[in-house]
Order: sequence, then structure tokens, then C-alpha cells
Amino acid sequence: MSEIRIDALLPQEMATRAEFLGVRKAEMPFFKMFMLAVLAGAFISLGAIFATTVSAGSMTITAADGDAAFTTGFPYGFNRLLVGLVFCLGLILVVVGGAELFTGNTLIVMAWASGKIKGRALLRNWLIVYLGNFVGAIGTVILMFLSRQYTFGANSVGIAALKIGVSKVELTFLQAVALGILCNALVCLAVWMTFSARSTVDKIAAIIFPITAFVAAGFEHSIANMYFIPYALTIKQFDPAFISEVSSKVPHLDKLTWSAFFVNNLIPVTIGNIIGGALLVAAVYWVVFLRPASE
Repeated sequence: MSEIRIDALLPQEMATRAEFLGVRKAEMPFFKMFMLAVLAGAFISLGAIFATTVSAGSMTITAADGDAAFTTGFPYGFNRLLVGLVFCLGLILVVVGGAELFTGNTLIVMAWASGKIKGRALLRNWLIVYLGNFVGAIGTVILMFLSRQYTFGANSVGIAALKIGVSKVELTFLQAVALGILCNALVCLAVWMTFSARSTVDKIAAIIFPITAFVAAGFEHSIANMYFIPYALTIKQFDPAFISEVSSKVPHLDKLTWSAFFVNNLIPVTIGNIIGGALLVAAVYWVVFLRPASE
């Protein structure tokens, strides 16, 4: 009796597609790969901008006579849910628009494990894409700083950006690695599920829940952090008047430094992202679906 199928690829076919796409990504010419990586860094930054804006402080309701009537805000969990939902914009743009994202590209390990590409090609892709993502994120940081969007909402957007930056550099090394592992396991599961998709709507639906989950839970994404932390650092370094005005509302602002960005966050989170994507998702699915049967 033949198997009844819905109009989507089954997991075995998804694994074959992941392997095929891994080869294509690894063999991509330098310029194309780098430019698509710059786009991905910018796309993830757009999701981060959306998330920062939505996470900005409480809303003041003004009475008809001009006085503040009351201040309202959402409970922590619900606020995190909203932030996670809007952050999905970043990966949706990457997957649907077409771009090269380092965290998702840890799935190329499936092509490497099958012997379809060399280890050198895998590392070449990761290095070029990682650097391109960084350029795209920093370019977005510069543009956002010049826009002074952080002063919107009576400075609440900037305060939120600074608090996010501080919270990320206060992590311990081991904590950042663990949060990075959990994050990219979910990111790669989102990308993995898009391999089953037959339409744009399918891809978007596959992305929403895993990405919302990782953001809501507070897991750490290295490429997103290339925007979040440098943006907070840029505000702190280049707008002293703003910092003087809001510093009392941002505890531990002195801990927000460039060295803390790299040592406390970017390096350990990147390590965690590689482990989460390459081992917990790519390696597991390769063993299940692509590992040659033993004689």
C-alpha cells in the first residue's frame, strides 16, 4: 500500500535537500557569498530593531486635561512573547529574501559528514559568512545611530537598547555558551523545517514558533548580538548627552564595553551556536537519515 502524503517534503527528503543546499552554499563564489552574508546581517538587525522597539518601556496614557492618567505595561512573559514574534522578521527575510546566515549555515555539516564537501570548504563558508554578517550588522548600527531612533518614545527605545546590551555582557562564559547552544538548536530547527516547505507561507509558518521560543526564553544568537551590543555601545560612546540623561535608568552601564562584548558574549555565544546547530541538529539528522548503512 502506497504512503499517503501531504503536499510537503518528508524528513528523509528534507535531509537530502539540506545536504544538496549545503554543497551549493559551500561552493558559492566569494563575492556572492559575502554580499548575501552582509544582507543577512542587516536582515537579522532589522528583526533586532523591531524587537528593541517593542520591548521599550511602559506606555503612559494621557488624560484629556494633559495629565498622565496611568501607566500600563505587559507582564514579563507576554512582553517576551511579543518581542519574539516581531524578531521573526529577521529570519523570514533571510529565508524568503535569500541571504547567508552563519547560524543557519551550521547545517552545512550534513554535506560535510556525507563527504560531499571538504572541511576546508565548510570552514571557508563559515568564516566568510560570519564576517559578512558582522559587516551587515555594524552597517545597520551606524545607520540606526544616525537616525536617532533611540530617542523615540521619550528615550524609551534607547533605554531598552542599553539595557539589552548590558544584560548580554553580564553573562558568564559558560552561561553564554549554554544559551548559545539552546538558541541555535531552535534556529536550525526552524531552518530545517523550511526545507519541507512548498510555498512562502509554509516557510514563514515554520519559522515563527522556534524563533519566538528562543527569543522569549532569552537564548543568545551571535549574529543578533552583533547588532544589539554594538548599538548600545555606539549610543554610550557617541552620545554622552543622552547617556547623562538616561544613565540613572540603566543599572551597571559601566560594564558595557567593547572587550566585554567580545569576551563575555560574542566568543562564547558563537561557540554555543556552532555546538547547537552543528551537533544537536545537523549531526543528529545526518545520523538518522543520511549515515550509510553498515555492511
